Amino acid sequence: MTGRIRIALALEGAGWHPAAWRDEDARPGDLRTLGLWRDLVRTAESGGVDFVTIEDSFLLQGADRGTAGIGVENDVVRGRLDALLIASAVAPLTSRIGLVPTVTTTHTEPFHVATSLQTLDHTSRGRAGWRVQASPRPAEAALFGRREFPDLSIEQFLDPAHAHLIRDLFDEAGDVIDVVRLLWDSWEEDAVIRDLPTGRYIDRERIHNAEFEGRWFSVKGASIVPRPPQGQLPVTLLAHRVEPYELAARGADVVYVTPKDDASATSILDEVRQAEARVGRTGARLEVYADLLVLLEDSTRDARAALDRLDSLAGSPLVSDAVVLATTVDLLVDRLRAWSDLGYAGFRLRPARLPADLVRIAEQLVPALDRAGLHDSSFGGDTTERGTAERGTLRDRLGLEPAPNRYTSARLSAEDATISPNEVLA
Repeated sequence: MTGRIRIALALEGAGWHPAAWRDEDARPGDLRTLGLWRDLVRTAESGGVDFVTIEDSFLLQGADRGTAGIGVENDVVRGRLDALLIASAVAPLTSRIGLVPTVTTTHTEPFHVATSLQTLDHTSRGRAGWRVQASPRPAEAALFGRREFPDLSIEQFLDPAHAHLIRDLFDEAGDVIDVVRLLWDSWEEDAVIRDLPTGRYIDRERIHNAEFEGRWFSVKGASIVPRPPQGQLPVTLLAHRVEPYELAARGADVVYVTPKDDASATSILDEVRQAEARVGRTGARLEVYADLLVLLEDSTRDARAALDRLDSLAGSPLVSDAVVLATTVDLLVDRLRAWSDLGYAGFRLRPARLPADLVRIAEQLVPALDRAGLHDSSFGGDTTERGTAERGTLRDRLGLEPAPNRYTSARLSAEDATISPNEVLA
């Protein structure tokens, strides 16, 4: 066991099974309401879950890669709310749990990404994160009309002949992360001074312009939002292959991966560490979380029967990039313990059914992990007005080191360099 593991929940519609909206405990009529999202996140928070991620895309769920239409299926959930706005809406209704919306980099301006997430960090008092997502889908590009992507299948994208397309996609995402981090640093911590005697609200010398000129965009100027409570929000992303592993190693704090068994759980960790070495990552290592799609019942027989029922309603077996586990809480604890021992810092669980599997995770799984010494639900506390109470931010909850401001560090280094030996002795 390498230390306290973190537990995250990936929230998607009525659940990750396409037929989850037809489950007897589902609330399909509430999918477009704040009430449902409030209840889901509060349940996760009360159970000691460390953070939730909220899925998003510019396309409808299940839409074809090449078209923006809804496809031929009419028996799956269609339509979604904006993940960042959901997180913003539930932020004042919660107090401890981290909120990590999905924000796509491919068509979203870096300035908007930075300021929106900074705002969420302020309104949540330091509990915001970012799940980076890139998209090569031509249908998404068509919604914006500024660029085009070839209509290729997953297999074609994996062909070496098209390797440059994937490389460009993730290189662009890397530039977005770099610029967003620059903008988060553009205001130093003490830039807002509110000095009544002099009438100065800000110290202009402590607000810095981000100067970036790249292949896909340029950004000149500072953020309009003061430095977020966390300084740098935790940056996370899902990765399945070399290019996103390297993107994560270049700019993320947490990477979600999808091992299928013990052997792949080991090999994927090795691949991530190799990616860190290739890009020359310095400082803290990437925190690696394994994604698991879970359906939980009191017995494996009941769990299997519940999955078979949903598969029957959907007309085909559930297929996912993550391993699908129809199991019990005790067996899932055993799996998490085993993979934690391999070196996984945490796990992002995808509930097959919402709210049914989320409730079991919050009320049974997390307490079982606490009892086993694998997790600590008491970790973290209510944040203060500024969102910086001890162990109150998402960075603190995830065990990430404080994020110094690059401009403050440079200024202090320059000031130190101007001090003469006599001044030091004095």
